[in-house]
Amino acid sequence: MTHSTLHRLQAGELAGARELKLSADLRTVPDALRDLAPTLEVLDLSGNQLTTLPDWLGEFTRLRVLFASNNPFTVLPPVLGSLPELSMVGFKANRITHVPPEALAPTLRWLILTDNALTELPARIGHCAPMEKLMLAGNRLRTLPESLAQCQALALLRISANQLDALPGWLLTLPRLAWLACAGNPFNAAAESRALAQAQAT
Repeated sequence: MTHSTLHRLQAGELAGARELKLSADLRTVPDALRDLAPTLEVLDLSGNQLTTLPDWLGEFTRLRVLFASNNPFTVLPPVLGSLPELSMVGFKANRITHVPPEALAPTLRWLILTDNALTELPARIGHCAPMEKLMLAGNRLRTLPESLAQCQALALLRISANQLDALPGWLLTLPRLAWLACAGNPFNAAAESRALAQAQAT
């Protein structure tokens, strides 16, 4: 089915499409996709072999949602930050080690970077004022940028299975934070060890 979609795209049969899923072991984004720039709102490129996105993706002025999970990206593509309507980004289970500041569109509401290899996030993330859901579980983060405190709309944060030694105090002051998942970090292990020691001593 997805290979059929690719053939239809290349044949010019998808003009005017608002949603598109391409999963055909792609190593590059097909040039034919550019023809959908005026109308496309949702693009799912998950399950390919992509490592970059073309600069012309910035022409997709209506694109709101972009998923590219299960690809071998090592850097979050900077072109994402040039998309004026982008609100949801998902790059789960890639190999991402670096998030360039310019990759973070200020319009983002959801950012999903679960199961990558991130050690840090840029301070620029604090400029994503609409951010509601931030999913970072399964990385190598040692700290969270203090600028994240500026994301006053943040309601869900997943930071489990990282390398965090402590939770920053400002995190619990976020007014809308309703869901925090943080198990599997060094500070959890220390607390569990203390609790076990206290239990054995009594």
